Amino acid sequence: MDSTRKTFPVTIRPAGEEDFPALLEMIRELALFEKAPHRVRNSVEQMRAEKDYFRAFVAQTSEGRIVGMALFYFAYYTWVGKSLYLDDLYVKEAWRGRGIGRALLNRVLDFARQNGCKRVRWQVLEWNTPAIEFYRKMGVDLDGEWINCDLEF
Repeated sequence: MDSTRKTFPVTIRPAGEEDFPALLEMIRELALFEKAPHRVRNSVEQMRAEKDYFRAFVAQTSEGRIVGMALFYFAYYTWVGKSLYLDDLYVKEAWRGRGIGRALLNRVLDFARQNGCKRVRWQVLEWNTPAIEFYRKMGVDLDGEWINCDLEF
C-alpha cells in the first residue's frame, strides 16, 4: 500500500435501490477499465425491474459517498451445490490500496458462509495483474483451464 495515501473509514453495507445509480456508475467505470464500455446495456430502470436477481454490498464513506461495490447472486454448481457468483468487485481508483476491496470481498465471503454456500466463484481478466496479485495474496485458487462461453440475446 502506498504509505502516502490516507486511510478513510468506510462502512460496508447492503445496497438498496437508492444505490442503483452509484452501482451503475461503477459498472460503467469497470467496463471502461476492461476496455468494453460499449457492452454495458444495463440501466437503473432495468436494475429496479430485476432487483430480485442480484444483491450487492457497497463501501460508503462517512460523508455518504459510495466508493466501492461487490455485486453477486446465488448460483448452483452441480459438483458442489449452492454457491455465490461474484459478478463485480470494484473500488474507485482514488480509493484503491486502502483495504476496501478486501473488506468488500470478506463481506461477500461471510454472506456466502452464513447462507450455506459451498463456493464463491468469480472471474478476473488475465491481464489484470493487480487484481490477480490481490487474489493470490488472499489464497484464491486461480484456474486457468476454463474458457468463458457467453451467448447474449
